[in-house]
Amino acid sequence: MAIGKYTRLDGRRSSSSYCSTVTIVVFVALCLAGVWMMTSSSVVPVQNGDAQESKNEVKEQSEIKEQVSEVDNSNTRQFEDNPGDLPEDATKGDSNVSSEDNSNLPEKQEDKSSEDNKVEDADKKTDEEDSKTENTDSNSEVTENSKDSDETSTKDSSENEKSESDDDHKSDQEESEKSSDNSTETTDSNIEEKVKQSDNKDSDESSSEKNTDDNAKNQSSDEVYPSGAQSDLLKESTTQTGSFSTQAAESKNEKESQESSKKTTGYKWKLCNVTAGPDFIPCLDNWKAIRSLRSTKHYEHRERHCPEEPPTCLVSLPEGYKRSIEWPRSREKIWYYNVPHTKLAEVKGHQNWVKVTGEYLTFPGGGTQFKHGALHYIDFIQEFVPEIAWGKRTRVILDVGCGVASFGGFLFDRDVLAMSLAPKDEHEAQVQFALERGIPAISAVMGTKRLPFPGKVFDVVHCARCRVPWHIEGGKLLLELNRVLRPGGLFVWSATPIYQKLPEDVEIWNAMKSLTKAMCWELVSISKDQVNGVGIAVYKKPTSNDCYEKRSKNEPPVCPDSDDPNAAWNVPLQACLHKAPVSSSERGSQWPEKWPARVAKVPYWLSSSQVGVYGKPAPEDFAADYEHWKHVVSKSYLNGMGIQWSNIRNVMDMRSIYGGFAAALKDLNIWVMNVVSIDAPDTLPIIYERGLFGIYHDWCESFSTYPRTYDLLHADHLFSKLKERCNIAAVVAEVDRILRPEGKLIVRDTVEIVEELQSMIKAMRWEIRMTYSKDNEGLLCVQKSMWRPEESETLKYAIV
Repeated sequence: MAIGKYTRLDGRRSSSSYCSTVTIVVFVALCLAGVWMMTSSSVVPVQNGDAQESKNEVKEQSEIKEQVSEVDNSNTRQFEDNPGDLPEDATKGDSNVSSEDNSNLPEKQEDKSSEDNKVEDADKKTDEEDSKTENTDSNSEVTENSKDSDETSTKDSSENEKSESDDDHKSDQEESEKSSDNSTETTDSNIEEKVKQSDNKDSDESSSEKNTDDNAKNQSSDEVYPSGAQSDLLKESTTQTGSFSTQAAESKNEKESQESSKKTTGYKWKLCNVTAGPDFIPCLDNWKAIRSLRSTKHYEHRERHCPEEPPTCLVSLPEGYKRSIEWPRSREKIWYYNVPHTKLAEVKGHQNWVKVTGEYLTFPGGGTQFKHGALHYIDFIQEFVPEIAWGKRTRVILDVGCGVASFGGFLFDRDVLAMSLAPKDEHEAQVQFALERGIPAISAVMGTKRLPFPGKVFDVVHCARCRVPWHIEGGKLLLELNRVLRPGGLFVWSATPIYQKLPEDVEIWNAMKSLTKAMCWELVSISKDQVNGVGIAVYKKPTSNDCYEKRSKNEPPVCPDSDDPNAAWNVPLQACLHKAPVSSSERGSQWPEKWPARVAKVPYWLSSSQVGVYGKPAPEDFAADYEHWKHVVSKSYLNGMGIQWSNIRNVMDMRSIYGGFAAALKDLNIWVMNVVSIDAPDTLPIIYERGLFGIYHDWCESFSTYPRTYDLLHADHLFSKLKERCNIAAVVAEVDRILRPEGKLIVRDTVEIVEELQSMIKAMRWEIRMTYSKDNEGLLCVQKSMWRPEESETLKYAIV
């Protein structure tokens, strides 16, 4: 084409005509492509480069026009985390493709400019200024045509979307959720709302957890992953920006995250070099403190003596350690190498406590007083004392001197929860055996201090030849049982003084008869089990003060009114009787509802005039807490975290309030140790009233349990409460000590705390299974690994 022969005017007209023709052709092609896209069920990338670029140009201009229109219509409208409030086409099709299109916007603008330059090069004789004018005219024309096309496409799209069925819309939402679940993008600052799950590498759990993950993806919008449930999951208030964070928040939290990372990144854990090795309990193995004791007459050396600075090292694993056997098989046998101690098998083997059987330690279900099985012994008590009503009237008991806790282990068959305790003494690893079997137990001794429980909470106290000298020193130890026993509660004593006639036994029996009479305990029954050849005496605590007032001697004396029976943390024992409650509205004046009704029943002694922990009237507070945890557990913990609950047996709620978390799990084959911090509101009596159990504790010290004894730990805003007065690294080390390898830790706390913990946990090489954050609230689920450090740290106070 000899364009150079024509005048400037002719050249302009010819070029303009040519550009108009090209524009019309491109426009028609774009219209056809647009119609095809709108009628298609999914977005498919176009292979032709030029057509794709032109299509993207129109799409971008269309999106810009829609955004401008939306701002004009309501410039105060806020983004909400609700697909219904977004343009319908934003929830359609492949979200990954849409995101990719948006992210490539600058590149496509450059491609459009290149296409215009190609048109300019075709007219080699055209003046540069005229060429620019032509480009301006051409672009204006294309823009006008694009606007017309955009309006037509929007109308067609609107009609098509309105005609689509609800099923198609739901399918698109599920597809979008699956796409979100498969995303591998991570955000270090954890500011935006996010959920992260790791695949479980364990072959025994993989198939079940895969099903759990699939179920989580298919859940309806009111369950764990969709945003609707997350506000309840973390007790959040409604966010003002939905799932979109502000730049100010992102920058602020990133700075805080970096500050936190400086403190914890690269944290180097060390292995504890101690005499106790894999069985180290810091507050019970403090040999420096034990050696300095003036006396051990009252078992002071078995009591807690915590080091001034809690350890920040990790406890070693026994050689050959394996994942614990699951309940209920664990009641009968455990792996020998998990608790490689044989002394009890050698000393008590003839009494059916424990036996060594190949690679297992087996437990025939017997004990010193029930050699022929715990169930027979339990049913024998029920037969002679029908009032005990296992699993109905009697729900929570204290088993003193529990041995390997077979009594408590078989009481689960009768719907009874037993708090078993025994000292860490020459009866090697008895509490460790119990916990490895999946039976509740703590290391404790009746020495010089009160037990870490409130007053008037246990339905029954049991002692089967527990070797406790109840009668000495004014009956101080038996009076401690009287403190924790409910009015009307029973003391079941199975010991040789009841049925043997040796001089020592006769002396003890006579002393116990005098003491129990002076305490106004009623002897309900005394009988002998012919099968086991043992005798059992059952006493009942009075429900009034009448007997105390009629005694000829005030011995043991009645405790003064200033003596609080609920004060239990490091409080010395007193040889006195606490009065029974007088008012009908006072705790202990009535027996709780029968199990299981009592778990959901608001305690009668909670008054509307009392303010609960969360600021509501106490009964409303209790009910709201129960409903909250039922929802969280059912919608999130059981289905949304990939936890195989059949592998979970021993659970601890590290910061329990009303016991709502434990109550929500009551139908599972697990038990929950509810821990109430000593600096928190004293709600532990409420937990016992519900038919659950727990203990007071200070998390700035170690817990009275052996290492590797819990399958799951739950910490709801615990670490943020502790940070001001505890070394968080020491608390994390304690969590590692208590938790079994492959055990789970669930933390709910502030984003700052969660990030700090996450950094420390990564240094221990734990698997981070799930993280979530929103509105400065975070959720973290992690799994402990088998990893142990190579470098060690010697704790001189724990070396014999």
